[in-house]
Amino acid sequence: MALSGLQIQKLLPKTNCKECGSNTCLAFAMKLAAKKAELKECPYASDEAKQVLGAASEPPVKEIGLGAEGALKLGAETVLYRHEKTFVHQTALAVNVNDTDAPGAVDATLAAIRDYVLVRVGETLVVDMVAVTQKGSDAAAFAALAKKAWETVKRPLVLRSASVESLKAAAEAVKGSRSVLASATPETAEALAVIAKDNGHALALTAPSLNELVLASAAVKAGGFNNLILQFQTHSLAEQFQTNIIARRTAIKDAYKPLGYPSLRFIEATGLLGAAVEAITDICKYGGICVLPSLDPALVSALMTLRMNIYTDPQKPIQVEPKVYPIGEPTATSPVFVTTNFSLTYFIVSGEIENSGTSAWLVVPECEGLSVLTAWAAGKFSGAGIGKFIKAIGLESQVQTRQIVIPGYVAQISGELEESLPGWKVLVGPQEAADLESYIKARLK
Repeated sequence: MALSGLQIQKLLPKTNCKECGSNTCLAFAMKLAAKKAELKECPYASDEAKQVLGAASEPPVKEIGLGAEGALKLGAETVLYRHEKTFVHQTALAVNVNDTDAPGAVDATLAAIRDYVLVRVGETLVVDMVAVTQKGSDAAAFAALAKKAWETVKRPLVLRSASVESLKAAAEAVKGSRSVLASATPETAEALAVIAKDNGHALALTAPSLNELVLASAAVKAGGFNNLILQFQTHSLAEQFQTNIIARRTAIKDAYKPLGYPSLRFIEATGLLGAAVEAITDICKYGGICVLPSLDPALVSALMTLRMNIYTDPQKPIQVEPKVYPIGEPTATSPVFVTTNFSLTYFIVSGEIENSGTSAWLVVPECEGLSVLTAWAAGKFSGAGIGKFIKAIGLESQVQTRQIVIPGYVAQISGELEESLPGWKVLVGPQEAADLESYIKARLK
């Protein structure tokens, strides 16, 4: 049962010491009630408070840390819809290899996973995990493949086998990697929980029905192991969609702990379209780990882009540092452009300038990560503001040119900007960044 802020305050020391970062114990209690703080932030919390509030202050979906340093985080979610607050930890993407695959093919896949990099709006994206599936019967070979995958990629693994002995061998071979053992059934869960605990791994539970899975997770937790992931068994896209929603809604709205864990899904479709549809459904509806059958760059890049859009904090737009950026190899006489510090806007504009073959200076003032029109409407992208920023960074002593190109959508700020920058001439550029190349060739060369 969730406690109110006033109920929580009664269990706090009431010293208003401010060491937790809040002005009063009541303010801190309100943060705890809203799942925006953790009890460990209070240095004077009593044992009684820790016992009572420990479970109450946990997020509805448990946080799981994977990887040698626990850097890959899953769970810790508190809302059903990102606009309510934000989604916290994005779906981890993994690529599968089998112990029956040809050694050369395995080596090539592992190298491709290790080397795959996608750079988008300033962020470097990689494949998060490797899944190793046992299709043969040799426990030693399965463990050897798990060890090779860990040593090659150095990212956490999903170890999938129906054999307790094989999972034990693999778990010991990659001890310290904080990987996932899958897929524990109600019959094998107790034994595998011991193996996972002894080797520092998480355990993925599965069962034919949601009711059986709930009973299994509750039993494992009661046995003292809580580093769990849920692997739902569904047989259609509609069932996958429904099950993911039921589990998340029950965990968040009803605070139902047996379903309050991240999920694991293996994409079984082999065709590009079928795999894309399954993976997109999983990412859009709360997926924890999504395992792809192979590394297809076209699919992975699309999924990473979708995932970035969904898991970007809607209250904190992705933004670049406000400053003057050199595009190409600009000199003191190179042209000067200005845009906002919304990452997508910056990378599109800088890319179009670069594509034109022109070296230039791109002025990016502080606009709180808003796009051009949004920043202008909010008063964050004004002629006076841009002029003040240019003077503050000393651009006038850095360049000899006294012309600056502004986005066409905010042509109305040109007069104000010229007043703020005496001696400068403001040029109104195109409205769309895609037209920058032709504009530069026609007007600036």
